[in-house]
Amino acid sequence: MSDRAERAGWTPPLRRRRRSHWATQTPTWREARPALIADALKRASARRSGNWFVVGASRDVRAGGRPYGRTVGGVEVVLWRSDTGELHAGPGACPHLGAPLRDSRVVCGTLVCHWHGLALDGGSFAGWDPYPAHDDGVLVWVRLDAVGGEEPSERPVVPARPAAGRGVDAVFTTVGRCEPQDVVANRLDPWHGSWFHPYSFVDLTVARPPTDEDDTFVVDVSFRVTGRLVVPVRAEFTAPGPRTVVMRITEGEGATSVVETHATPLTREADERPRTVVVEAVVAASDRHGFALARAAAPALRPLMRRTAGRLWRDDLAYAERRWALRSAGRFPE
Repeated sequence: MSDRAERAGWTPPLRRRRRSHWATQTPTWREARPALIADALKRASARRSGNWFVVGASRDVRAGGRPYGRTVGGVEVVLWRSDTGELHAGPGACPHLGAPLRDSRVVCGTLVCHWHGLALDGGSFAGWDPYPAHDDGVLVWVRLDAVGGEEPSERPVVPARPAAGRGVDAVFTTVGRCEPQDVVANRLDPWHGSWFHPYSFVDLTVARPPTDEDDTFVVDVSFRVTGRLVVPVRAEFTAPGPRTVVMRITEGEGATSVVETHATPLTREADERPRTVVVEAVVAASDRHGFALARAAAPALRPLMRRTAGRLWRDDLAYAERRWALRSAGRFPE
């Protein structure tokens, strides 16, 4: 195709919408039936995870860097890399006298306890046994069979993403006082988007709710850029696992881009004061020629992408925490 033909076929990503007031949009509470959301959550909760938990961004665990610590289901976990980049994970307490290994050092790819110098190379030693770990290129996972309680799997269920090298990824992390199911329930309620986040979403319509046969939300929505300028897309929401919800753009600008929301429990099951970490990975892609500039500017774009996610999660955590508070008081169905 010639440059002239390409220019002739070019369409701007932005649309200008009519001026309207927040309160004049069509109410969505009738469509957002509690039973429908609860059924979608029940189906998601029944899916197997193989005992794999997302613990953070791949770039948070760097070769030559400090160890990375996370608590999962009340279990302390430490992760680090060898000098060649191999990912290691295991209990976060030193087997000698219980020092926090997340505060130790990595020397020549070996984790060295800062209390007495006990060295761990990633293999079993002195009662310290490693956990299976997986790096999918965007996120790092750890398998904890005692926490998950399922039949273990060799690898986690990693959602399909834009091909390597085509996207720009950023990972946002935050913590809320709730359980993973409350985070998942928030994401399985797309109807709240234009009402609760009018600064980001407008003109949201659930074109097709999930069913037992096709457990997918199909949503038409416009991302607000500024004022009356928006980017309309069609997206699908799915829950491939009990603690994961994926939004994938299927039509419009940025098709194939994904937003993965992973909810990892920090506290033990049935804890009176549960805490859950939300790890959200955004992988943006576009077929537009200019997107190559975005990939080149990825280090500068990632903070902006994280700030955008943070603004949404300021509100969405309030949703999830409110849901947990009502459930724990017996005022909301399980």
